[in-house]
Amino acid sequence: MTTVTVGQVVAETVGDGAAVVMIHGLGGTSNMFQPQMAALSAYRVIRLDLPGSGRSLRPIEPLPIEGMSEAVIRALVGMGVSTAHFVGHSMGTIVCQQIAAAQPSLVRSLALFGALAEPTEATRQGLGKRAQLARSGGISDIADQIVANAISAHTRETSPAAVAFVRESITRQDPESYARTCEALAKATAVDLRRISAPTLLVTGDADTVNPPGVAQALADKIKGAVLSSLDRCGHWATVESPRESNQKLADFLRRVDR
Repeated sequence: MTTVTVGQVVAETVGDGAAVVMIHGLGGTSNMFQPQMAALSAYRVIRLDLPGSGRSLRPIEPLPIEGMSEAVIRALVGMGVSTAHFVGHSMGTIVCQQIAAAQPSLVRSLALFGALAEPTEATRQGLGKRAQLARSGGISDIADQIVANAISAHTRETSPAAVAFVRESITRQDPESYARTCEALAKATAVDLRRISAPTLLVTGDADTVNPPGVAQALADKIKGAVLSSLDRCGHWATVESPRESNQKLADFLRRVDR
């Protein structure tokens, strides 16, 4: 495994073969895709920490979601990636959609977990309040809220390690960077989904209260040929809540695309 810093992005890359680029959501890091690594052993896997998240430094100026997408594109160019499969979670699915619409030749396929096109008005307001809470020293409170509301009851009861991972991922975030990312997500707008031509898989937990199955279905209906698949008793953090099922759906999809 090699860790590199390219521009504003820290990336881990491992393996050979077709590139798979993995982009986390709000409060996540490249580590949220660790459960998928064995299933992707036949690929060159590139896991990114978006600017201001994980090991990537906080940008000098607040960065909109479009700026994050541009930073990812520049990082991939710097790593010599000319085409790749893209895997995103939550906010990362918006980044993936922006890249697919702006640089279609770069995107071989999209696998979107807990996907959305843009936040609802209520969510935008909630993100603003969350940014304020992060800046006031409430990052642990935010983590507890996410554990209580974004993870399924089944996961909380049966997988304490997954619960601990999600809480740790949030509490380890730099509060100001997290607040800025909340504000960037709150301002995100949907791309013209007709511009997405890559094969697309959407995976959502049937107990996802953040981006419920209906949100994913509405998105799938607007992307030509997109397929929606559900995970039983799974909340919003599907890759760590239901790793075996997520891995199977992702691996099967990539095999179909690569035929």
